[in-house]
Formats: sequence, C-alpha cells, structure tokens
Amino acid sequence: MTRKIVAALVSAVLGSLLLPAAWSVAEEAQSAVELGKGLAFDRKKGNCLACHVIAGGDLAGNIGPPLVAMKMRFPDKADLRAQIYDAFTKNPRSVMPRFGPHRALTDEQIDLITEYVYTL
Repeated sequence: MTRKIVAALVSAVLGSLLLPAAWSVAEEAQSAVELGKGLAFDRKKGNCLACHVIAGGDLAGNIGPPLVAMKMRFPDKADLRAQIYDAFTKNPRSVMPRFGPHRALTDEQIDLITEYVYTL
C-alpha cells in the first residue's frame, strides 16, 4: 500500500475511535444540564422556583432575582457555584438557603444545578 492509502486508513480508524468520545462528552454535558434543571425545579431539592423566576418554570417566586443572563452576571462559573453553595459568603444578609454548609444539597447536586443555571 502506498503511504497515502495507509494514512487515510489510519485517519479513518482513529477518527471512528475519537468520534464516539466527542459525542460522549457532549451528551454528558447535556445530561448534566438536564439533571441540574430537574434539581433546580424539584420542590424538595433545589427549589429555585420558590424564589426565582426561571424560564419554563411554574409558580415562580419573586424574592430573588430572575435567573437570566447568568454567564454575563457570573463570567466565572466558579463564582456562580460559590453563590449557590453559600450566598452568605458575599452577603451575610442574604435570604438564600445555605445549600452547601447546611448539607441541603450534595456537592454533586450543587455542581449539576450550577451547570443548568449557567445556561440561563
């Protein structure tokens, strides 16, 4: 075989091996967002709708700000996660529940909610 044919075959094989991995990462990210949305809307878990207006949510509260333009408000996703984990860190007068310190949500659940809220 010539070098071009071998190169094409190697490229095709490697491409077929790497393509599923790329799809897997995209699907995993989408899955995290969906799981986070479920937690955010769950009245027994995140219950974000009790205080915030969120697109697609029913019976939203108005105690907290609407969750819109979150990437602009929190350019660093870690800052958003810190806010969800414990809003008292930046504002000791906050009425937002201290989800992390009070163990109302696990670290994994907070991560998932952060992934979802960051898409708003």
